[in-house]
Parts: sequence; C-alpha cells; structure tokens
Amino acid sequence: MRLLFALPLILSLDQCSNDETLSGYGAAGATWNLIEIDGQPFPAKVTIAFPEEGKIKGQGPCNSFFAAQLQPYPWFEATEIGATRRACVDLDHETAFLTALSEMTLVEINGNNLLLSTVDGREMVFRAAR
Repeated sequence: MRLLFALPLILSLDQCSNDETLSGYGAAGATWNLIEIDGQPFPAKVTIAFPEEGKIKGQGPCNSFFAAQLQPYPWFEATEIGATRRACVDLDHETAFLTALSEMTLVEINGNNLLLSTVDGREMVFRAAR
C-alpha cells in the first residue's frame, strides 16, 4: 500500500529536472558580446543570450536571430537557427557569425568570458556586457 502513495511522489520528482544546458551553468541573465572568431577581432557588433533552458537569442549586425541549444554543458549545438531578413552592409559578417555558431560543439564559461569551440580548434570568444 505504501508503494501506491510513493508512486506519485516518485513520478513528480522524475519530472523535476535541473537545467543542464548552458543557461543553467552561468550564461543565463547575461548578454554576451562577440569579441573574436578564430583569433581575429570580429569587426561587427553581435550579441548572444541564453535566456532559458534550450533557448538562444541575439542580435547580429543586421538581424535578430534565435536558435535551440539542448546539449548538456559543456557540449554545445546550436540548432534550428533562424533570423529576420533585413539587409545591411554587414550581412557578410552576420553570415560568417551564424555559420561559425552552427559549427561550435563545446562551451566554457570563465567569469565574464564565454568560449565556444570545436575539437578542430575553431573558437568564438564572447564577453559579458556590463
């Protein structure tokens, strides 16, 4: 009989999960500015944020963008990337950013710095906005 009373508690605890994605490991609540890609200063303004579990949003030089990110920290995978469709002179920079973002597979947060990288050595460095 006790098992019948414990079963609802066990089932409800099973549905309580901690955020294992980037937002649960210090990225939520901050807006991150892109500083460089592959060791080169990035010439256009780009911001990225991780407002809640599984969500990425940001602003490129021309368009706002969004994506899903469901991998557990320290893994990273931006999927379902979408953006508005405004044209501007920095559209090539925006395309380079979104392409690089889609290739990143690892993430590290160290204080005010966020590093996205690949096993091949590509890197994107972001700094928390103040």
